[in-house]
Amino acid sequence: MRLVSDSTWTELLLLVMAFVLSTVIGIERQVHQKAAGMRTHTLVGTGAALFTLVSGFGFNTVLGTDVNLDPSRIAAQVVSGVGFLGAGVIFMRRDVVRGLTTAATIWMTAAIGMACGAGMPVLAAAATVLHLIAVGAFGRLARCLPSPDRNRLVVVRYLDGSGVLRSILSTATVMGFEASILGTDVRREDGRPQVRAEMRFRGRPPLQDLVLALGELDGVTAVRRRADDD
Repeated sequence: MRLVSDSTWTELLLLVMAFVLSTVIGIERQVHQKAAGMRTHTLVGTGAALFTLVSGFGFNTVLGTDVNLDPSRIAAQVVSGVGFLGAGVIFMRRDVVRGLTTAATIWMTAAIGMACGAGMPVLAAAATVLHLIAVGAFGRLARCLPSPDRNRLVVVRYLDGSGVLRSILSTATVMGFEASILGTDVRREDGRPQVRAEMRFRGRPPLQDLVLALGELDGVTAVRRRADDD
């Protein structure tokens, strides 16, 4: 058995290119402080490339008249496996879904790694550039487009007399929202006075991010969105 074949250097070059392109995507995710960062994306892309290289070049020694090679079988399994990995970064809390973009990025990174492993580095590099455009420029464009969030109210319940309102307004300001209070009333629930405030938040960021952040503040007992005509 030969340790170094005629295609070994080509395989190493493709593997290194998958490593580099995956790292580029991982750095972008790391800069934006996502759950899956540079290490995760680098490993996913490099691993996908390695599986594809093994599928394409690893079984040449056993080929013969009675043995046929189907490189697409391992590639198909990689796609399925990455789907389970991506699903692991998606979670839902207070009716807000988080992690969809990160899951899609992991899936894209695996595809880029597979393209490198299949001997299509130009396609992999182009896909990396398109990914950066999608998560960068498209993200800013989406914040400028009209959104139904601007026509929604947020109902916040919080403990009275604990300075929670100040924390709510501060959090909204930090996240780029302008808050206006439409009305409040105080009710006793579980033996403690709670304030029910109807508020409108105007701003470019997705409103669901603010809803999730408000729900994690100390003293806030409930947060929900509703349309103006509810």
